[in-house]
Amino acid sequence: QGSVTPRSGARPYRDAMPRRLDTVISDSLWEALHARSAATGRSIRDLVQQALSEGLDLDHHSLFQVSTSGALVEGLYQGAITVGDLKRHGDLGLGTFEDLDGEMVLVDGHCYRVGSDQSVSEVPDARLTPFATVVSFVADEVHELDGVASWDDLTARLDTLRRSDNDFVAWRLRGHVDVLRLRAACRHASGTPLVEAIADQAVFGIDDVDAALVGFWSPAYAPSVAIPGYHLHALTDDRVHGGHVFDLSAQRLTVEVHRVNDLHVALPETEAFLQADLSPDSGSEMGAVERPT
Repeated sequence: QGSVTPRSGARPYRDAMPRRLDTVISDSLWEALHARSAATGRSIRDLVQQALSEGLDLDHHSLFQVSTSGALVEGLYQGAITVGDLKRHGDLGLGTFEDLDGEMVLVDGHCYRVGSDQSVSEVPDARLTPFATVVSFVADEVHELDGVASWDDLTARLDTLRRSDNDFVAWRLRGHVDVLRLRAACRHASGTPLVEAIADQAVFGIDDVDAALVGFWSPAYAPSVAIPGYHLHALTDDRVHGGHVFDLSAQRLTVEVHRVNDLHVALPETEAFLQADLSPDSGSEMGAVERPT
C-alpha cells in the first residue's frame, strides 16, 4: 500500500513540483534495488524513477534531439520532423523552425514561435523543425535562487547544481524577471552558415515580467552534436514575449533540475544532410552564436 503526497501549493500535473511516494515493497525488491545501486553507482531514487518510467511507457530522463548542432552551424535549415512528432518525445525544450524562422520555446507541451519581429504565437503541429531538443520534464530537484544579477551569475550558480561536467541536464526556471535580454533569429534560406545568418538577428530587451526559462546544459565533449554549455529560451507567462536568452536579472527564481541519462538523436534524411561535410569542429562558431558580441 502507499500514498502520494503533493507538496503544499503544488501546481497542476503538467506544471508540477516533485511528488513524494511512500509505499511498501517486498524484501526481495529491496535487496534487488540495493544490489543494483551498488553495482551501478546510481541512487535508489534514480533506479525507482527509471523503473516507474519504463513501466508507464514514459521517456523520463531521455533527451530527444532533431539533427545536430554541427548541421545547424553549416546552415542545414530544411525541416526534418513536424512539431507534432517532436511533442511525442517531450513537453519541454527549444529549437528553431524551417529556414531558421524564429526561436522555438516548448513549455508544458505547447510549442511557441518567437519571430524576429518579437511576435509570439503557438504553432500548429504540422510546422517543421530542422533542429530542436526536448525532454519529458519531471523535476528531480527544486531550488530557489535569490538575487540573480546577470547571465554569468545565473550560470555560475547553476553550475553548483550539476553533478558533473559530463552530464546533460534540462532546466526549467520560473519567476519574476527584472530584466531580460533576448534574441530571435531572422528567416534565412538553407545553406547560409549560421554565423552569417545570426549577423542580422533581432536583439531586444524586456523588463518586469513573469517568465519561464527552459533549456539545457550540454557537455564540452559534444560540440558537433549538441550546443555546449548553457542554452536557454524564455517565454513570458502572458505569452507576449520570448526568445533566446542573452542576459537577465531577477530577485528570485525557482529552478527545477531534470537529469538526463539517455540521449536520442534523430538524423535528417535530407540529401543536404547526407552530402554535407560535418567534420569541422563547430564549437567555436556555436560559441560566437550563443553569446552576443
